[in-house]
Amino acid sequence: MITITKKEEVVLDQIKIINFEYSDGIPVDILRDELDFHEYDLIEILKTLDDKGLIAFNDYKVNLSNFENEINTVDSKKDLKDIELDLKEKESYELIKELVDENNLIPKYILEGKLLYGSLRLSNFRMYHIILSLQNKGILKNINKNDGEYYLLVS
Repeated sequence: MITITKKEEVVLDQIKIINFEYSDGIPVDILRDELDFHEYDLIEILKTLDDKGLIAFNDYKVNLSNFENEINTVDSKKDLKDIELDLKEKESYELIKELVDENNLIPKYILEGKLLYGSLRLSNFRMYHIILSLQNKGILKNINKNDGEYYLLVS
């Protein structure tokens, strides 16, 4: 599932409508005139849609990509970030379940290292935000033992 904002949806819908008129790609000027968006905002939205694989944006021309993913629309970029965080939390939780020992403990430095440098490649900020969120939800608990700091997987 691909999640986009309302503005991205408006642009994508317009691209779908006029895509067949321009076989070599829709010029950005045409989209800008049709949508009445500022060029900078339109370019940023087009880059985002390109990154998500919904369109191909090259040389100020736009082509609709062949995609079969379901599209979910949210109101704002904040909502989009919240959804992405929830997905990262789920992925982090699955990773934690794989890493804990028989007592449901994992050393703090191992967990943080795996979140930063493992398959998820989280930033420092996002990693700490996810750990804090999991702690607030009662899934993780910080434990201090004689030999170091650990996280306990509660559920």
